[in-house]
Amino acid sequence: MTEKKRAPRVKKTAAVDLPASEVESIVRGLHGNSFSVLGLHERDGVFTVRAFVADAETLSAHTLGGRKLGRLKQRHPEGFFEGTVKLKVHQPLKYLATRGDAEWWVTDPYTFGPVLGPMDDHLMGEGSHRRLFDRMGAHPMTHQHSDGVHFAVWAPNARRVSVVGDFNAWDGRRHAMRLRHDTGIWEIFIPDVAVGLRYKFEIVAEGDVRLPLKADPYARASELRPDTASVVAPELDHDWGDAAHREFWSGANARRQPISIYEVHPGSWRKPDPGAGGEREFLSWDELADQMIPYVVEMGFTHIEFMPISEYPYDPSWGYQTTGLYAPTARFGPPEAFARFVDGAHRAGIGILLDWVPAHFPTDAHGLARFDGTALYEHADPRQGFHPDWNTAIYNFGRREVVSYLVNNALYWSEKFHVDGLRVDAVASMLYLDYSRKEGEWVPNREGGRENLEAVSFLQEMNRAVYGSHPGIMTIAEESTSWPKVSQPAHEGGLGFGFKWNMGFMHDTLKYFSLDPVYRRHHHSELTFGLLYAFSENFVLPISHDEVVHGKQSMLGKMSGSGDMKFANLRAYYAFMWGYPGKKLLFMGQEFAQGAEWSEMRSLDWWQTDIPQHRGVQSLVRDLNHLYRDRPALHARDCEPEGFEWLIADDSMNSVYAWVRRAPDTPEVAIICNLTPVERSDYVVPLPKPGHWREILNTDARDYGGRGVGNLGGITATESGDGITARLTLPPLATVWLEFEEQT
Repeated sequence: MTEKKRAPRVKKTAAVDLPASEVESIVRGLHGNSFSVLGLHERDGVFTVRAFVADAETLSAHTLGGRKLGRLKQRHPEGFFEGTVKLKVHQPLKYLATRGDAEWWVTDPYTFGPVLGPMDDHLMGEGSHRRLFDRMGAHPMTHQHSDGVHFAVWAPNARRVSVVGDFNAWDGRRHAMRLRHDTGIWEIFIPDVAVGLRYKFEIVAEGDVRLPLKADPYARASELRPDTASVVAPELDHDWGDAAHREFWSGANARRQPISIYEVHPGSWRKPDPGAGGEREFLSWDELADQMIPYVVEMGFTHIEFMPISEYPYDPSWGYQTTGLYAPTARFGPPEAFARFVDGAHRAGIGILLDWVPAHFPTDAHGLARFDGTALYEHADPRQGFHPDWNTAIYNFGRREVVSYLVNNALYWSEKFHVDGLRVDAVASMLYLDYSRKEGEWVPNREGGRENLEAVSFLQEMNRAVYGSHPGIMTIAEESTSWPKVSQPAHEGGLGFGFKWNMGFMHDTLKYFSLDPVYRRHHHSELTFGLLYAFSENFVLPISHDEVVHGKQSMLGKMSGSGDMKFANLRAYYAFMWGYPGKKLLFMGQEFAQGAEWSEMRSLDWWQTDIPQHRGVQSLVRDLNHLYRDRPALHARDCEPEGFEWLIADDSMNSVYAWVRRAPDTPEVAIICNLTPVERSDYVVPLPKPGHWREILNTDARDYGGRGVGNLGGITATESGDGITARLTLPPLATVWLEFEEQT
């Protein structure tokens, strides 16, 4: 009988002690790949455990279930331990640490696997990931049966990146992250970290240079200035009740809807009552909701546009120097509170727009500037990467990771907070490489031109992504040049915005109304010129915060004359604007003719609404909004030439203008403006139809603070050899609206 041979016994290799140089590198916080050293490592069936637990004198390893695996050997007095344990499979571990009489438990993050996966790497690598806000930053989660927080940050040129915070004594040695080489993203899951804790990233750049601690670019909450740490935020879990609002706008053609926007700086709309709740600087989102939403509904505005609410460190920047694009500023409460505001506005029928700043970012040490020791988010060349107007850095739109960061941010506000749109700041500065630069201070594009082709591509991609995933959203460009097709679809060669600010309208009309009426006849074309291009884009007519600061005076202050004349001019101007084709935007305070310039440091002068003249302007704006919303002739063809026809465009001697607004299947509305302080009786106005025209608005009405000159509620247009005309009384410095009444 042949003897059966036994298989040779495989001898398990004993653990090899880590070289002292690597131990020292871990303890000093200079090791570039801590995951290759720390945690649980298997070789030939033997599991070696290495851990750095600062200040521990002894360390014993345990399974998460509590089974003791053995005591580890101290390799360095500052807390480096090593040893072998008996395990069958790789699994997370925890340690019991002691120092003197003290003992504490530490769950080892280096024994957990990665959270990001190959699909994340693939999508991030090609720049097509559309859920980065769910993967990057800090996210509380359960991973491998343990609760904790997953952190991820992009820093491809760093030697080492660590999470530091309240949970580890801000010690960068304790939670060095794992580098995903294909994407340059560092990640780590840290067990037992709780919501509400502060954190930053400690980055060691080439040459072992420790950078100033960096806030998380994807942080969803931040500390209140002057503190700058990011805050671990809970996943937003709001019970939304705005389905009807979102369903309406997802099926609506915004170009043909009434859109009247109330621009708001939330920190100065109102200030807290000094006698209630101590010395608070700001109302909370919940307090703003209780006060602002009913007011906006009453005033007839359709949307609130907030100046930037992403976290920013410097109050006088008004939010345009943002250091936390994904974090609603801590000034007004936690992110959940902002979600409640949006939901409350939607339930009341009010849309929410956000001022969004992708053109530039500040160079604060904790921000994006030279994030990993290199020009990562910005251009390295100051001719491309430095903005001379604002002393800020310019995003590198040619880098797919930067484009993904910004596109995902646009999607984030729509997805997580249900915002209805973005007003994109400073688009002109993005489109032109020589913006605010002299010859020799800029770099031409690949074709030798001044157009920023990479920024154009970014804006098109952003608009495609936003409109493609959120049909009810709108994007609005603050663009002050003649760049073509800003509000045309990207697939037709446009930038893809829904609307564009009509800066020409604002400049021309404010210049005209600042003139003494005696000179207006010589500037008559300044109010007619805009109609030559009024339908070249989908326009919003903006009277924004920029027009009432830095010595530009309030809207009332801009008007010519004094006393009652200023108020009459302003009333006539607002009715002119609301009758003009285009969507409307008015900055807070101007609806009641605040006398002073706006300042972010103080509340609006609400006390002025107790003064009859100011209250009259407020009543006028309320009525303008409701008439504009209720009459399709005034809004349904805002962006189409078929909705407008001049009736009188050339009476410069009398400074009279008249036009008609129309839309299918609805009564026409005629707008007549007399922009001199002279009352004109029996003034002949051509009208498109014979019959009765009812006076639906007169800015000289006594309810608005005027003298009450009018047409006794209406006029009759008759047909003769001269066509269809009517004789009107034109009040001085006033605008009159007439609506055709169909005969029954």
